Amino acid sequence: MTGDHDDRDERRIRTTEHEAQANLKAVLQLSAAGRLRCSEKTLRPSAATVKTVSEALSGGDFYAEEPIASFAWPLLLQAGGLAELASGKLALTARGRAALTNPAHDTLALLWRRWLSHGVIDEFSRVQAIKGQRAANVLTAVKPRRAQVSAALAACAPGEWTDVDTLFRTMRKAGHDPRIARTERALWKLYLEDPEYGSLGYDGFHNWELLQGRYTLAVLFEYAAVLGLIDVDHRPPVGARDDYRENWGADWTDCISRYDGLLALRLNPLGAYATGQTATYLPTPAPGDTAPRSSGGLKVLPNHDVVALDGLTPAETLLLDAFAERTGDRVWALTPASLFAAVDAGRDLAELHHHLNAATTVPLPQTVTTLLADAARRVGQVRDTGPVHLIECADPAVAALLATDRRTRTHCARLGERHLTVPLDKLPAFRKSALAQGYPVG
Repeated sequence: MTGDHDDRDERRIRTTEHEAQANLKAVLQLSAAGRLRCSEKTLRPSAATVKTVSEALSGGDFYAEEPIASFAWPLLLQAGGLAELASGKLALTARGRAALTNPAHDTLALLWRRWLSHGVIDEFSRVQAIKGQRAANVLTAVKPRRAQVSAALAACAPGEWTDVDTLFRTMRKAGHDPRIARTERALWKLYLEDPEYGSLGYDGFHNWELLQGRYTLAVLFEYAAVLGLIDVDHRPPVGARDDYRENWGADWTDCISRYDGLLALRLNPLGAYATGQTATYLPTPAPGDTAPRSSGGLKVLPNHDVVALDGLTPAETLLLDAFAERTGDRVWALTPASLFAAVDAGRDLAELHHHLNAATTVPLPQTVTTLLADAARRVGQVRDTGPVHLIECADPAVAALLATDRRTRTHCARLGERHLTVPLDKLPAFRKSALAQGYPVG
């Protein structure tokens, strides 16, 4: 991992509370549009997906060339049950579709709790400078480690900055120890650069900051910060920490992880809510660059055009692209064809109606509400009830018998004179009942 020398002293404070709420909507829209791909085997996002997510994030990722938020979001959707893989693409579940209109802060708190118990990967695997992690019986179970970091975060005072080394000392004093190696012997399997000379099993070569500390940074930076629970004070990771310089191989290692640049953190109101410190979420005022721009940001015209008066968030643009036809840089046209195409792709018209009502300062024109109401009426008039088996009978009498007999009529429906339709899940029962009447299904 390398960095630009000129950026080494660059230090930034990133407030995440409102960013995360905008980013949640954006990645949900990306998933709804079928634009997120993950490995069927590892569940990790593809490089193209990481790039797509990065481009949709409010304010971008924390670092331009070291994905953190753009890597974490597809994993969080999966861990939270908001999306699931279908042919390599993430598709929204019923819970994910509900999250499109539910309060974002509740969904973010849910995602934090779900990650603690259902996280898709071991966060320590992202500390790539430490090799040997895949050897058998080396690493401890991940859920207890997450619980230790979560407990340490929940003990932070809301609104107060804590530098990470102070956090490490507090964790050790309180007994919050996300131990990485199963045993002392397992430590010898972990190494920097070379498995023999760079082994962490040597005395003094496996300090708390190098192992438990890097794991803590990974959980906090890649998941707590991405979900908007903590504000972060950070700098580029190269040269940010020197707690590994005595190790063999350190001269060839610019930094241990992309998380080394996390200098301090502050539990914000969303974090206090998600960790159970407060029963209700009382947000801080949104800064100007992350304030929701949807409030009053759209104008819906009687001719069914939707005009963006101000810049839209990526989530809003994706939503309008899904339901309307773009006719200009800031103009979309709602048509029956565009609405039906969205429904055919699995979208819910209620999502669009909800957003338009929230994004305009005046009631929707009657022509638009009529268009949406007519489209909603048509939805559901033709339904796909699933696959069926077509049963052909030798003559109409047999078809009539099977369609009316109490043993088979609940499992089939008459179709024409000589045919019956049997739902896939009812076929075994139909065959058994028909056999009992002396009509084995060939």
